Amino acid sequence: MITHSRFSRGTCLMLFAVVALAGAGRAHADDFIVYSPHVIATQTEIELRGYNFGDGRSDMDGQRAAELSVAHAFTGWWKPELYLAEYEREPGAGGSLVGYEFENTFQLTEPGRYWADFGLLASYGHPKDGGPGEFEFGPLIEKAVGRFDHRVNLIWEKHVGAGAASGTEFRYSYAGTYAVSSAFRPGIEAYGRPDDDAYQAGPIVAGEWHVPHSSGNVEYRFGMLVGINAAAPRRTWLAQLEYEFF
Repeated sequence: MITHSRFSRGTCLMLFAVVALAGAGRAHADDFIVYSPHVIATQTEIELRGYNFGDGRSDMDGQRAAELSVAHAFTGWWKPELYLAEYEREPGAGGSLVGYEFENTFQLTEPGRYWADFGLLASYGHPKDGGPGEFEFGPLIEKAVGRFDHRVNLIWEKHVGAGAASGTEFRYSYAGTYAVSSAFRPGIEAYGRPDDDAYQAGPIVAGEWHVPHSSGNVEYRFGMLVGINAAAPRRTWLAQLEYEFF
């Protein structure tokens, strides 16, 4: 049974690696999230998250994006997620729906078995009005010590398909929280996008509540990032709501 499970997981990862190598472009990161590598079998999730830039500069102020997604973990190590709607608004312009995305989280190690827990993210974003698609691929790392939880994501991005630009972009992110209770976990998040010369960090608060008389939980996360360097947005407001159930 264990041998079959490992083979299936390896087969899926190989398929996504083939897709990655088939692409020859780059992609641009448009969201602010630090993923956990953990996958809970049979859990379904409905999620809405987004961000908004607050900046006195006309080329940044008012930029915002939001995403609505549905995910279901078919096994204890694979959770596919479908982004049904991706909205973006550029500074000085109107907002619109820009595309769809198919995202996969693979849990590679059992929680607590090694010094940290490891997973893998692989996703493909398809633009609504044509043009190159976006592929993202990278490791997800999480380490819990008592009430402290630390997450690190290392994500590479490529454009794929006709007209895709050459090169690969890279971004990294960190989240550290302290669980005062399950409903209140304050912490910090930090994001780096070297290709954009943008580095941001700031406080966040997250938590979850169990919905009475159900198998569901409501999770939330709000935060405000500050630009560390001049090229980064001065303020980025983050919001995330999720309902998960079995």
